[in-house]
Amino acid sequence: MPMSNIATANTIHKTETQTLFQYLEDYIKYRLNVEFRKEKIELPTLHLNSVQSPLAVFINENQLSEAEVILLLLALAPHINPALLQQIVSSYFPDGGQFVTFGGVTGKSHRGIIPTGETALYIIAGNNLNERLALMDYMDSGSSLFKDKILYIENVPKGEPEMSGKLLIDEEYLSLLILGKISKPTLSQNFPASLIATELEWEDLVLQEKTLNQIHEIEVWLKHNEVLLHQWNMKSKIKPGYRVLFYGPPGTGKTLTASLLGKYTNRDVYRIDLSMVISKYIGETEKNLSSLFDKATNKDWILFFDEADAIFGKRTNVRDAHDKYANQEVSYLLQRIEAHPGLVILASNFKTNIDAAFTRRFQSIIEFQLPGAPERLELWKNILPKNISLEEEISLDEISKKYAITGANIVNVVQYACLKTIAGNNEEIKLNYLLEGLKKEYVKEGKTISISR
Repeated sequence: MPMSNIATANTIHKTETQTLFQYLEDYIKYRLNVEFRKEKIELPTLHLNSVQSPLAVFINENQLSEAEVILLLLALAPHINPALLQQIVSSYFPDGGQFVTFGGVTGKSHRGIIPTGETALYIIAGNNLNERLALMDYMDSGSSLFKDKILYIENVPKGEPEMSGKLLIDEEYLSLLILGKISKPTLSQNFPASLIATELEWEDLVLQEKTLNQIHEIEVWLKHNEVLLHQWNMKSKIKPGYRVLFYGPPGTGKTLTASLLGKYTNRDVYRIDLSMVISKYIGETEKNLSSLFDKATNKDWILFFDEADAIFGKRTNVRDAHDKYANQEVSYLLQRIEAHPGLVILASNFKTNIDAAFTRRFQSIIEFQLPGAPERLELWKNILPKNISLEEEISLDEISKKYAITGANIVNVVQYACLKTIAGNNEEIKLNYLLEGLKKEYVKEGKTISISR
């Protein structure tokens, strides 16, 4: 796009955003004039000359109600116009003082007013009890903004009014509405997962035909589930989401498969860091899991729990309070995973390590077996560089039959052999390098082999 067009587009976006926040300001002043000064004035209306900015497009495409527009603008205000609410309230209370009915809190670094649920109630419904109750019900079960977790009320300490929590917007939607693009979450204490991806293709995944066919079933669900639920009206008959168990030895392609499913269905795949989820403190594990699943709801992500035994393992007989709460964690996770509308993949070395309560609810249980000689031969051919020749003595067929290793092992061997080749200024990969690499892999796993040319 030419620079002149970019400048024009930015000007339109800024103008639309200004119009929207002027509407919010007028609406707040209308409420204050009616409730505080007892003036009878006309309710402001929103007029957008165009719909080009990300925020205006979102409002238009989702056909947001008047209340939803105000709620959305309120949640955005501290990010776009942090002084707005404070300036408005100060103009009505120039001598200071508390305005309890308006709600709102200040942050640790943010000095302006951060709106709460109470702020939304006052601005939209004033002091009319029936309208306030209706708005609370609308936010709880009617508004798509809250159903889809775009907006939410922050949890408050036990015993405090629920609506005194901050009115917040999901971080990904905040980025979308301000910048026009979604910023992907990064690993943190609040989001214990990291995005995984791959540059490989389906052709690089060498598995037995039975396993590949089962994986294809998952791909079919990812591509056609929306049609099944909505166009075929099966939503009331089929539970949401899809739950899968991958089990088998390390290095057999479980993580790669999850990454490829995401790549070919245009979905982000997040690998859960269980070390950040599990807590020794009572209730913290459930809290971490709740935060994770809440964040993932309606995002169309694939959640990948690697080494899932740590949290999806079998419940134990209750011998002490620790066992009791550990079992409660499993029960809670069972509820959340069953209610999650997206694809959840659990990976484990052994099927028997996973609690039967979970396995009964899996749509698919897929075994990733150690590759046989034919699969190993294909892996060697796929992984070795195509533009570098092999020493004449190398027989990939013989190596494949003799050394029973996984695809991950083969990758390590090839990497070792290639680096040795480069370091030695050789024009071909030598058999000795492959054999040395194989020996290293066996030693790592505590196995002994006889390596000979």
